Amino acid sequence: MPSATSSRVADLRTRTGPLVPGLAVVAAGVAVAVWLGSVQTVIGSLVIALMLGVLLGNTGLYRPVLRPGVKAGTKKLLRAGVVLLGLQLALPDILALGFQVLALIIACVALSYVFTLSVGMRLGLTRAGATLMAAGFSICGASAVAGLQGIVNADDDEIASAVAMVTLYGSLMILALPLLNGLLGLSEESFGMWSGLAVHEVAQVVAVAGTAGATALAVATVVKLGRVLMLAPVAAVTSFGMRRRAVIASSRRTAAEGIGINAFNAENTVSGRTTVSTTSGATRTPMVPFFVVGFLAMVALRSIGLVPEAALQAASVAATLLLAAGMFGLGAGIDIRQLVRTGRRAVAVGALSTGFLGGISLAGVLLIQA
Repeated sequence: MPSATSSRVADLRTRTGPLVPGLAVVAAGVAVAVWLGSVQTVIGSLVIALMLGVLLGNTGLYRPVLRPGVKAGTKKLLRAGVVLLGLQLALPDILALGFQVLALIIACVALSYVFTLSVGMRLGLTRAGATLMAAGFSICGASAVAGLQGIVNADDDEIASAVAMVTLYGSLMILALPLLNGLLGLSEESFGMWSGLAVHEVAQVVAVAGTAGATALAVATVVKLGRVLMLAPVAAVTSFGMRRRAVIASSRRTAAEGIGINAFNAENTVSGRTTVSTTSGATRTPMVPFFVVGFLAMVALRSIGLVPEAALQAASVAATLLLAAGMFGLGAGIDIRQLVRTGRRAVAVGALSTGFLGGISLAGVLLIQA
């Protein structure tokens, strides 16, 4: 019995040993990112973790011995973090906003998502890159990018570009919205609503709305959480779209192959030979990704009050750590030179998307408050 236990321990050490150096670097990067994120409100810890990963991956410090541990489970960590993010949302708080505000949240997210996706593809982004930009700008910044990156099979450069643009334009909104509010003279409630609808990251929303007072901050936070909740249906619809396109592409390939097979069969029928025809199947993505189901399950648990406050606080910290670790791993795989070469299109898409969302959300707030 002791020998069997020793064998299992030895096997575990063999499998995990190569991961230790990289995991230690990830842990250090996450610790630095979380600390830096806590001492200022402009750049969140997730973005800082991505930037630290990019710094590591584009310098001579990224030794081969570190790579297995840095890359281990990156996507799983991101999805686990998104699942735990669901515990920050309570449906009663969001429903208390009322029908008009809920309808405005859905309209702003849907219109902004479709607009950004369309503009991104027209300006030359890939569908995956445009989808990540659309999710980040319309829903909840880096967290939305993390949630959808596995569904659309985006590469690391596209992920970095989307996160960078959300950070850039969200930071600009921290300066722009209070200045615009000085001209518009919105009430605290209206400004809070506009901030929650128009600004990308949760931390950025807090920074913007906090300039107008406690009422604006409270309204902005709940409205923003309503946008975060839209991550689940958007991810499900995106997954369904990927599945549908895969089936259509497979059908077209099968039809094209069938034309060739029929011609081949006709030729071989004349010569008396036997033929075998083949078809190809479509690679399908899940209709509803498992992490989306987990996210909704966490929302349900929070909404019915089964999770104690201490556990909610711990889950919030754990979500941040998991997402930051995943972002660090993604950043390490980014080629900064490639990112710079493709950055101009992303900058243009980000500017158009931010202007569009800011405009329609302001119009919606003014309409509701009229």
